[in-house]
Amino acid sequence: MKKGYNPYLLPDWLRKTRFYCKGIIIPICGFQLIRVIIVPTTWDFFLLVFLLFLCFLFYKDII
Repeated sequence: MKKGYNPYLLPDWLRKTRFYCKGIIIPICGFQLIRVIIVPTTWDFFLLVFLLFLCFLFYKDII
């Protein structure tokens, strides 16, 4: 059986990086959403989808 994910088994620098990325991803997604609403381009839309996917992964503790 696969063991559960334990972030405390990660190295200290990786835990800190993950913590800061988890805190900053929502404001970045909000800013990108405003950009997509004001000036919609294909690149901005794909970047927003990618950031939302990263946000989902961070908050489900998959990353």
